[in-house]
Amino acid sequence: MSTHRTPATSRLRRRRGVNFGWSLGMVLRRWHEHVEEALAGLPQGSRGYHVLAVVVYEDVPNQNALASRLVIDRSVLTYLIDDLEAAGLVERRLDPNDRRVRRLVATERGRKVLAVAEEQVALAEEQVLRGLPAAQRAALRDAVEQAADAIIASAPMTDPCLAVDGVFEQPVTD
Repeated sequence: MSTHRTPATSRLRRRRGVNFGWSLGMVLRRWHEHVEEALAGLPQGSRGYHVLAVVVYEDVPNQNALASRLVIDRSVLTYLIDDLEAAGLVERRLDPNDRRVRRLVATERGRKVLAVAEEQVALAEEQVLRGLPAAQRAALRDAVEQAADAIIASAPMTDPCLAVDGVFEQPVTD
């Protein structure tokens, strides 16, 4: 009996066991490296990018809601917002309906910076996934977004920052 494996059987073997986690970790590491490099001029890199994107595209009523939406500790979010505000990308404004509440609003400069950052992130993602055909890249993005949505729906307090930090504690070997 031959022990030679065809590409199809090799692919099946790679999909079993711990290789799925390793594969996700490798993609996430490369994504993080490329995106952080692309967003080097943005306060706090990818974290600042995510905050700015939510502020621009979603209606979050206050900083607590923003922290919950992004699953970021409120004290960490305060520093993120401070940095984005100092860069002129967002403003804290009193809510006209409740003066105790501060709403976060993107500035015109913040919207322009986000548009450029989105292009840079898209290019970085294409670089990371360049080994896949375009249809597979799109399918992968859709599947990962659906999985993340399902995780958040079932465990809303999952902190993605801690999950990402855990991946980066391990050295990368090529």
